[in-house]
Amino acid sequence: MVSRLRFSVAALAGALVLGSPGRSQAQPAAPHDTTHGIRLPFAMGEVLEYQVNVSLGGNIGQGQMRVEGPVLERGIVTWRLVSEMKAKRAFVKATDRTTSWIDPVRFATTRFEKIERHPLSNSNELIEMDIAAGTWREAHGEAQVLASQYPLDELSFLYFLRTLPLNAETSLHFNRHFDEARNPTMVTVGAEEVVETPIGSFTTRAVIMHVRDPKHFKGVGLIKINLDTSACRLPVRIVSRMPIVGITTLTLVRRNDPAGRCEP
Repeated sequence: MVSRLRFSVAALAGALVLGSPGRSQAQPAAPHDTTHGIRLPFAMGEVLEYQVNVSLGGNIGQGQMRVEGPVLERGIVTWRLVSEMKAKRAFVKATDRTTSWIDPVRFATTRFEKIERHPLSNSNELIEMDIAAGTWREAHGEAQVLASQYPLDELSFLYFLRTLPLNAETSLHFNRHFDEARNPTMVTVGAEEVVETPIGSFTTRAVIMHVRDPKHFKGVGLIKINLDTSACRLPVRIVSRMPIVGITTLTLVRRNDPAGRCEP
């Protein structure tokens, strides 16, 4: 049933069985800083389109991730990261839209919103962050302490993965989620893999994100992301295991590269 599925890229986590991680390396919270000459591997105007397939139902939908902006948030120039997923089975439809506003200089989230529309359930999540005060709050909720001075949410963390070096197999730990209950996030950088897609063949690194999400999963959910080794670190394929439908795979089918930087 589509009502049991969550199709936002940020929520594609589950009990995917993968190999054990390699060596562990503690990581500081500081992000890559564009003010020091490090260019982000994506730019405003980037649009990535995906086909959504499940092992127990084939092609059930499509998705898109894009970078919009600039947008002014509390006097800070931000970029808006947007993930939209649409699924359909017979006459049943489901949609998810996740939006993250990030300060691209500090690579920190200032606001996060998720809207889910499923046949038997609807949900809205709105998180406001005050980095100067060191707090975050849900709509109509009490202020809580930010877990990092450079906070990330589930969508911006996916973009953050694209800034990591992919030249060696390793395991990294980050305490970057705004909610302390979601930390730490372990990221395993694995071997190179060649991924075939409708738009060509990509040499990628297999990156596994270990997600702590008590609201949606028991224990730790895993997302396997194949990031290509070009300058743009494109998420070519995203794989997880989900209830009822089994393994869910997002495959890149179209891309718009406004900066022209995606060649190896």
